Amino acid sequence: MNFFFAPPAAVALAVHGTEQRFPVRRVYCVGRNYAAHAREMGFDPDREPPFFFCKANDSASIVIVDDGHAATIPYPPLTSNLHYEIELVVAIGAGGRNIRVEDARGHIFGYAVGLDMTRRDLQIKAREAGRPWEVGKAFDYSAPIGTLKRIGETGPIDSGEISLAVDGQIKQQSDISHLIWSVEETIANLSTLFELKPGDIIFTGTPEGVGPVVPGQTMTGKIAGLGSIEVRVG
Repeated sequence: MNFFFAPPAAVALAVHGTEQRFPVRRVYCVGRNYAAHAREMGFDPDREPPFFFCKANDSASIVIVDDGHAATIPYPPLTSNLHYEIELVVAIGAGGRNIRVEDARGHIFGYAVGLDMTRRDLQIKAREAGRPWEVGKAFDYSAPIGTLKRIGETGPIDSGEISLAVDGQIKQQSDISHLIWSVEETIANLSTLFELKPGDIIFTGTPEGVGPVVPGQTMTGKIAGLGSIEVRVG
């Protein structure tokens, strides 16, 4: 097959304990999946059906943060309110449609620490105008992701501390067990909307405490059992 220009290379996440990489197909995100975060954003945290948005899956959007390495991301344009959101990332290893909650665990390849960077001012403007969130959520360098650990190594992650610090000061701190929709329920719900396939990843939502970062600050995100990632704003 001939192309007018070279197609982009696949984005591939590191996998702990192997030199093989996990190629990313799609990036799904769950909105407002911790009750306390929903409240801080001005919403009732009743357990309504989850909603989803997407980020781009290219190397301009996904920032690979391998173990032992820090990443630097630029401060994005047209915003004065760049926010951090620490999230558990779930990688799909076996696809399916209309997956049952009780079967969802069998579709998980592994887990990673991720940051859902957000141009909050642009997101709020879009939300108030009833427009899509892409300008606030799907910009370049908006999805730093750490090394994946396979589910066989970690076991199912349905509890454990999740936290984020900025320059060493804790800003977000909660527990995965506080997810409104569990990982398995999220996979089941998402699979009714899209056919999931190997290579898909899901950002599962962020706890309370989101806030701004400015150039020169460093974010350290941690999840129990998965280690940490370090990302500096350039």
